[in-house]
Amino acid sequence: MFKGKKIYAVILAAGSSERFRGDIPKQFVKIAGKMIVEHTIEVFERHYLIDEIYLVVNPSYRNLVEELVIKNTYRKVVKILDGGKTRQESSKIAVKAIENSNSFVLIHDAVRPFVSSRIITEVIEKLEDYDAVDVAITSVDTIIRVKDELILEIPDRQELMLGQTPQGFKTQVIKTAYEIFEKNPIKVTDDCGLIVKYNLGKVYVVQGERFNIKITYPEDLYYADKIFQVRSIEVTKSHEISLSELKDKILVVFGGARGIGKEICELARSYGAVVYSFSRKNGCDISKPENVQRVLREVHQIEGRINYVVNTAALLKVGLLESMSYDVIMPQVLTNYFGAITVAKESFPYLRETKGTLLLFSSSSYTRGRGLYSIYSSTKAAIVNFAQALSEEWAPFGCKVNVINPERTNTEMRRENFGPEDPSTLLDPRKVAEVSLMVLLLDFTGQVIDVRKK
Repeated sequence: MFKGKKIYAVILAAGSSERFRGDIPKQFVKIAGKMIVEHTIEVFERHYLIDEIYLVVNPSYRNLVEELVIKNTYRKVVKILDGGKTRQESSKIAVKAIENSNSFVLIHDAVRPFVSSRIITEVIEKLEDYDAVDVAITSVDTIIRVKDELILEIPDRQELMLGQTPQGFKTQVIKTAYEIFEKNPIKVTDDCGLIVKYNLGKVYVVQGERFNIKITYPEDLYYADKIFQVRSIEVTKSHEISLSELKDKILVVFGGARGIGKEICELARSYGAVVYSFSRKNGCDISKPENVQRVLREVHQIEGRINYVVNTAALLKVGLLESMSYDVIMPQVLTNYFGAITVAKESFPYLRETKGTLLLFSSSSYTRGRGLYSIYSSTKAAIVNFAQALSEEWAPFGCKVNVINPERTNTEMRRENFGPEDPSTLLDPRKVAEVSLMVLLLDFTGQVIDVRKK
């Protein structure tokens, strides 16, 4: 509980999607391997401050939603409520179902799957001081008021913002709003509108994000798909994960002889993990499947299990493609991409036994290829796509796959290619190691995790 308050998340998924013009409501359309509503539920399911989730659904699709909850074993979903004909009716049904009035409630659109942990956290924190909290972004476009196709007014854009969700409330305040609404109904487009119209308190505005789009029209699916491809997240200590949970876990690190891999090994051992490190230095070339098969089999024979596998091994050679020989190109492709495939394929039987995690590494250049880095950048882009696909294949077995995406890091490989640089401008590999180990302990999959120098 957040400072003694229970926190509820209401996800509104009862819409009929008339504007979407699809065969099924948009919240049940699949994107990136899952239904939109699944992606949305998982954000709140993973958030450390959310205690319970209420789903408000179209009665015609109740069975489908129940199947989703069972399939995904959502632990926080405690109520599935039949929604009303309008958004307000659905919100009212959910608010009335909350018995604990001394609590906070967040109300969110099911078709906003990209809401961030940061937004949710800030909404909850601001409810300590305000009766209601909205989420909004500044408008980059001029907004005009029109009637009969004629402009009536062009308001000052600096005073206008575009609303998003979740919207947060002290539960008793939003309950009061709906009690008044039943006696004196008014037309508003969201729940904060009731607080403002009935003058029930101040509504604070948390800064939203451009990625937090609402999927409304068919063309929005295209943008959503691209967001899933390039979107990344950050892991902070607010996730409340203690690295002491690594104690007695069996961790295998490929590329552990130097750089980030070495830091991961050392840090994990300091927290009591049993760590096995492999690289070319001790006879394990990940581009050779027989090498990977052998070392994993040996670790399993000794320990009886493998909980985590991390692959940091990579090669980087800078230069124009036309001037690179195939003797330079092929080792990069075989190590950076085929090697990751080999590690994943050979690790899976062991990770399936423990419902373990595979962690791969990308690069800040994965979103767009860069001149002189054509081979390295493209292999790192492939890693992200590979991990996202693999996360879907492994999900039914309880196995997780994620990707670490560090900024320029002070490693031997970087110094070999770029020479001496000011260390203060580079990311400390120890920080990358710390975030990497936290990710092993977190309950999400298919994510790209940014590590930034701050």
